[in-house]
Amino acid sequence: MALLEVKGLKTRFFTEDGVVHAVNGISYDLEEGDALGIVGESGCGKSVSVLSIMRLIPEPPGKIVGGEVLFEGRDILKMDPNDVRKVRGNKIAMVFQDPMTSLNPVLTIGRQIDEALELHMGMDKHQARQRTIELLETVGIPEAADRADDYPHQFSGGMRQRVMIAMGLSCNPRILIADEPTTALDVTIQAQIVELVKRLKDDIGMAVIWITHDLGVVAGLAEKLIVMYAGYIVERANVKDVYADPRHPYTIGLLGSLPRLDEVRERLFSMRGMPPDLIDPQPGCPFAPRCDYVVDRCWEETPPLEPITIGHEIACWVDVKSSQPNKPAN
Repeated sequence: MALLEVKGLKTRFFTEDGVVHAVNGISYDLEEGDALGIVGESGCGKSVSVLSIMRLIPEPPGKIVGGEVLFEGRDILKMDPNDVRKVRGNKIAMVFQDPMTSLNPVLTIGRQIDEALELHMGMDKHQARQRTIELLETVGIPEAADRADDYPHQFSGGMRQRVMIAMGLSCNPRILIADEPTTALDVTIQAQIVELVKRLKDDIGMAVIWITHDLGVVAGLAEKLIVMYAGYIVERANVKDVYADPRHPYTIGLLGSLPRLDEVRERLFSMRGMPPDLIDPQPGCPFAPRCDYVVDRCWEETPPLEPITIGHEIACWVDVKSSQPNKPAN
């Protein structure tokens, strides 16, 4: 049995302008110790999908309207609030994009980590402080014993993100969810954070879900990759397969927009058009208006996610290699 099983997850936001179809029936598994990357442009449903898993969708306006999220065999979506709190932050931890909005500006870093250890791990103040210093040292904070008494504004952006990772690791979670944790950091610090998470994953044996819009960042971290568009999963495969042989037109466009050292291009590829309006989704494939391979069927039916080879699935009516209709693998 997989550590985490997401089955047919659907999330909606009920606004004055209409119903936003943010997540549209996505499914995937996460095995113990796996690293899964979820990629896609802003607004595709990446963050909403994991916030749904954590039961952090604000109600109203949001609501999880369908699906199951099985963690260790139990459906998180059916747990009572007390049971959810025992899972959240303890067994499943989350690191957010901007640490300055996640850290309390009037509490020291040490106190914020101590609090989680006292609450979830039953430690006294002395034990919690010792464990906090160990965690800060683990994530590379120099002079950790002294820095534990500093406030968030006294740390750089990269150091604040390391603190957030230390908080996430404080209760030895089985899953760490990182929601675009390197977006606001420069490239050098990004690489350091990715290497840190890779090392911690191997040392502790936890599973990781890494959310990003940057296919370059996730290449060195994840083993499996999910590509999302307009609330749907459009491609799912091993990372190496996606990079070597992308088969969905959207994935091809994402990879084409990345600068590469092994190719000389006069201009980077740019996908035409704009992401669809999720308030009023039209029939058919959501990527059809921007697709170079579109056929009549694309405007009429939303393609299901189906295997094209072992371990490689796409949601597309057309085989981009031959421009012929797709034939699912048996």
